[in-house]
Amino acid sequence: MDHQSSSEYSCPLTLQLISSRSPSEVLALFSYEARDPYAVRITFGSPHVDFEDAVTWLIGRELLRAGLDQLTGDGDVRVGPTAASSEVLFLHLRAPSGEAMMELSRTALAAFIRDTETLVPFGAERAAIDLDEELAVILSKGDADPFSP
Repeated sequence: MDHQSSSEYSCPLTLQLISSRSPSEVLALFSYEARDPYAVRITFGSPHVDFEDAVTWLIGRELLRAGLDQLTGDGDVRVGPTAASSEVLFLHLRAPSGEAMMELSRTALAAFIRDTETLVPFGAERAAIDLDEELAVILSKGDADPFSP
């Protein structure tokens, strides 16, 4: 079930984990927040535990959009169409603890990206960031009110 507010959008997607054993389904919650307009959070977990033991990756929204049409990314995150089908994308995630290769629907990811644009259009990300608020948080070391005594 998709969830959208005026500043947030999330959508669960099912990916296929490709391994030496048989492929298995992985549930992922793709989330976007207008206050962090350059990033998409992908939380991997089980719906039966409400993502309590989940793992979250922060991935650039532009990287995901570019990956709809061509192989993109370098290092920890790569995304792009599979050679066999233009409808299937692969998402390759690499961390010091291991790596995972997954497949997902191009149509589903394109719809998610399109829906994020209703919150912050591509090219308007900088205007969506409140630099004064971000600077105040940095200077306060994360406290909500950096100017309190």
